[in-house]
Amino acid sequence: MGRADRSIRLFVIAPVLVVAGIILGPLSALSLIFYALAAVMAATSAVGTCPLYLPFGIRTLGRAGRSPSAPTAAGESRR
Repeated sequence: MGRADRSIRLFVIAPVLVVAGIILGPLSALSLIFYALAAVMAATSAVGTCPLYLPFGIRTLGRAGRSPSAPTAAGESRR
């Protein structure tokens, strides 16, 4: 997960979800869902990976940050 992706999750999306939960009412069902989503966003940012990205092959780290053992896409050469 790239630096921008991690920062957006941690400093934009998670706080917006928490504030939306507070506005809706701290203990309403929808606010609890928002709190859970905010926790997931913060956790995936801290861990540095998103499990939902794996099946779709999404990488936000970029080519320079890819580890040498990481698989490449079909037809992509490793130089």
